[in-house]
Amino acid sequence: MKTPFRHLFLMLLASFAAAGTAAAADSAPVYEFRIYYTHPGKMPNLLKRFREHTCALFEKHGMVNVGYWLPVEARDQDKLYYVLKHASREAAKASWSAFGSDPEWKAVASASEISGKIVAKVDSTFLAATDYSPAAIPALTSPHTYELRIYTTNEGKLADLDARFRNHTLKLFEKHGMTNVLYTHPTDADKGAANTLVYWLAHDSVAAAKKSFDTFRADPEWVKVRDASEANGKILASPPVSILLTPTDFSVLK
Repeated sequence: MKTPFRHLFLMLLASFAAAGTAAAADSAPVYEFRIYYTHPGKMPNLLKRFREHTCALFEKHGMVNVGYWLPVEARDQDKLYYVLKHASREAAKASWSAFGSDPEWKAVASASEISGKIVAKVDSTFLAATDYSPAAIPALTSPHTYELRIYTTNEGKLADLDARFRNHTLKLFEKHGMTNVLYTHPTDADKGAANTLVYWLAHDSVAAAKKSFDTFRADPEWVKVRDASEANGKILASPPVSILLTPTDFSVLK
């Protein structure tokens, strides 16, 4: 095969492979992490709408309600955090389209906003579960404090972070009383697919969360693992983001 034709052939193969990978990603189960920012004083209105209508309408249109939370910090009480599960990205698109055009939803939205708009802004990130995430999200029905943690790695270090979690960190979290709930990576490049880990832990309380992390960080086994994993350079580009959350009264996860 002559070089120019060989080059073209390889380019076509790469293109087909990329298309196949994208198609596979579009058809795989995904989570959708959403943050709603309310207008001042409108959080009770938003919670009422979810409690009485929205969650049921999501389920009606094929979306799975995973969890709904409010931040523990009073200063962040204008934010509602929640996670949905979809059969695929394609299914998510179809579900949202059907939901948005549902006459019941339109009536609910209109009635709930007679006194003014409720939501000021929405952030949405699609996530894929890592290979070490629990096979099923724990069915937590007694009261817990949840912790959302977001790690951003230095370039090329996400695989090292995954290996550390897969081989050590999850077990050490459990050793120190934390419950592993869900571990994910964003699926889109502009959301940090190449360098971001987003995960949730459950604790017995806010005080228990602090105690668990204090003992975890002081654990000689963790110190040894951390140092060994960073022998060739720091993994994280910045300190982890940590947000403590409390479940809403209508959250499946408690």
